[in-house]
Amino acid sequence: MAVGDVSMPHMHVVKGVKIGSTEAHIRYPNRRDLVVFEFSAETKVAGVFTQNAFCAAPVQVSKAHLLETDPRYLLINTGNANAGTGALGLSNAKQSCQALAEITGVSTAHILPFSTGVIGEQLPMPRLLAGLAPAVANLNETHWDAAAKGIMTTDTTPKGASEQFELGGITYTMTGISKGAGMIRPNMATMLSFVATDAPIAKPLVQQLLTIAVNQSFNRITIDGDTSTNDSCIFAATGQAGGTPIESEADSRYGIILDVLIRVMKRLAQLIVRDGEGATKFISVTVEGGLNTDECCEVAYSIAHSPLVKTAIFASDPNWGRILCAIGYAKIQNLDVEKVQVWLDEVQICKDGGAAADYTEEAGARVMQQTEMTIRVNLGRGDAKDTVYTCDLSYDYVKINADYRS
Repeated sequence: MAVGDVSMPHMHVVKGVKIGSTEAHIRYPNRRDLVVFEFSAETKVAGVFTQNAFCAAPVQVSKAHLLETDPRYLLINTGNANAGTGALGLSNAKQSCQALAEITGVSTAHILPFSTGVIGEQLPMPRLLAGLAPAVANLNETHWDAAAKGIMTTDTTPKGASEQFELGGITYTMTGISKGAGMIRPNMATMLSFVATDAPIAKPLVQQLLTIAVNQSFNRITIDGDTSTNDSCIFAATGQAGGTPIESEADSRYGIILDVLIRVMKRLAQLIVRDGEGATKFISVTVEGGLNTDECCEVAYSIAHSPLVKTAIFASDPNWGRILCAIGYAKIQNLDVEKVQVWLDEVQICKDGGAAADYTEEAGARVMQQTEMTIRVNLGRGDAKDTVYTCDLSYDYVKINADYRS
């Protein structure tokens, strides 16, 4: 069961985007598992992908196609990651693009493939190829909700975010979906996400906006510290709502677009954490007083990845020594532990490197029993600050991943 409010909002239509889906029976019966996005001509598209050396075949193909042209179609299957599949897996990814290109009348390079699911198994190509025509026949601008469900794997809930905003008297839309519940650790973030706007944005800025937004959203989440083979995040700007293109950061509209994109992507990223496999609690880890952002993130991830910290939170046990331990083994040069302060929400548990004089176990336990909480650390070294989002580690996480292929 996901933590907190994970409800789907009203998914506003993005002009120039249509989505279709179908039941292709890639792995499971009676569920949509093949999704196609169609973008209008002249749509500008940018992507960010996994840093895993064993990146999946569709990641390799998508990266290559993005270097050639702006795509017209995205093809996403769930149930099978097509990763660790060698030359045949790469051939299958290319074949799926070619087959969709023939149906839609575009070049193969105009197709970006994405896969998610079990690693090391070949795609069931006959079923995937048979699902392409029905998915295309299902294309409709209102099908965001169905797409959010169609890209799920171990997710318990679909994930979506959508906003409308005004620039120069014109109303624009930013809408996106994501999936992910386990094997989540950014580098890029471990998940799939697809976000689109109908605002007019020049191609170089589309990539720039995406990179900035990802670093403040998907690259600030972790569930289990595992970086997937298939992570991909796509941002598309169709320009179909009209207006002159945004071509420079100096344009007053640029900052507004960036703010909206960050909000949408941060919501999608946090939904992934809230739906973490077996999660019962949503945790913000804020580290301040660092020399720089990298230092803050190093400490935040050290805490957020610690199985001992995460299991203590699951048990509502304010065993704050585990937090100090995680801070101490983070790779921070010359850390003066006597300057370190730690809080659970507003309850200070550590002052100047030792137990706060007025701290009580009862106060710590009250915070730990909440379904949402913040661990705040001040390193006492500088002015930098950053936040990472994570969840607890429960019995169900082990059960889900032990039974994943069964």
